[in-house]
Amino acid sequence: MDMDGVLVHEEQAIPGADRFISRLRELGIAFLVLTNNSIYTRRDLAARLRDSGLDVPEESIWTSALATAKFLENQRPRGSAYVIGEAGLTTALHASGYTLTDRAPDYVVLGETRTYSFERITRAIRLIEGGARFIATNPDATGPTVEGPLPATGSVAALISHATGRDPYFIGKPNPLMMRSALNAIDAHSETAAMVGDRMDTDIVSGLEAGMETILVLTGMTTAQDAERHPYRAARIVESIADLIAELR
Repeated sequence: MDMDGVLVHEEQAIPGADRFISRLRELGIAFLVLTNNSIYTRRDLAARLRDSGLDVPEESIWTSALATAKFLENQRPRGSAYVIGEAGLTTALHASGYTLTDRAPDYVVLGETRTYSFERITRAIRLIEGGARFIATNPDATGPTVEGPLPATGSVAALISHATGRDPYFIGKPNPLMMRSALNAIDAHSETAAMVGDRMDTDIVSGLEAGMETILVLTGMTTAQDAERHPYRAARIVESIADLIAELR
């Protein structure tokens, strides 16, 4: 399931989300909370969710940073990367055996941060021009905050792409690679799994392309009317995740 808009909204738990998580754990149903946000580590996110009243174990959280690290580990084991991002991304890459460097890295990896630096972006552009491969954790153009939207990874990736003529490979949703890496993390199969999300253009389309059942909740970014405008549909639409509690057996 997605996190923002499904379990929490502006760092407040959505009514019923705590009971849904508790029921999953009580029944021993494997689950993951997915997020395109690459800023935080699993431990950070588990603590933030606890502050919102949701008890989600660290191992039940999967981020675009973890998916990116897993992808690079498989593509080029023990490689090197120049990283624009925060602890969630750098910790995941270190754990996968990667060396972080600004000297002829194999990859430039762009993640989310609240302090994008013109100097670091310039360095990334020059490294990509010099032959480094361009990876970005997710394509989200903006991220939500209490004060309103702010530029996110996709926006900065567009800046770098315009300067270099090189488009990044995005790992996070809606890339089904994110979904498959998540399924592998809990040893699940798409035919017996469902994706619960609040966005048609990331959560639902990635679930569909991964072969999963898809459930749209209306507590986040998408209304029922918005959903009808897309050329693909969720298998089900419910008001909130609380509506799914009675179905857990």
